[in-house]
Amino acid sequence: MRFALVDRIIELEPGVRITTVKSLCMSEEYLADHFPLFPVIPGVLMLEAMAQAGAWLVRATEDFAHSMVVLQEASNVKYGQFLEPGQRLVVTAELIEMTQNRSRLKAKGTVDGGIILNARLVLRHYNLADTRPDYAATDRAIIRQMRDWFAVLYQPELPIVAPAAV
Repeated sequence: MRFALVDRIIELEPGVRITTVKSLCMSEEYLADHFPLFPVIPGVLMLEAMAQAGAWLVRATEDFAHSMVVLQEASNVKYGQFLEPGQRLVVTAELIEMTQNRSRLKAKGTVDGGIILNARLVLRHYNLADTRPDYAATDRAIIRQMRDWFAVLYQPELPIVAPAAV
């Protein structure tokens, strides 16, 4: 199973920062097990939402030069509260340093303006063909798919609508 933990990119400044949104709804499959009577998103998935936001920043910054952008390291991870269905996690990731194959970022997650987690991340970016030249076509297909997905996630001309109060 693949978890897409970025619903929308709401701000993007390539080479600098990205802000994304993940709206947690009760129909998310993992909530049935975590925890049945007190459904909350697992902390590791909140961290993954930060890594995915950072990966979109890397892709946009380097114009999708690499098919793979993966979390290599997370440090100074601090959780402040649970994220429950009906809440909206806003993730901001800022680029600290970027080399050809690695990026360092600082990221934070907020709900209603309050910080609920923050971390330092190291993302590694590479192409499969770097070690297996016969995978060049696979790299191209993945990059094409990521560009298509990015076009859906990042639509700066659309207004940002806050969820209705319940």
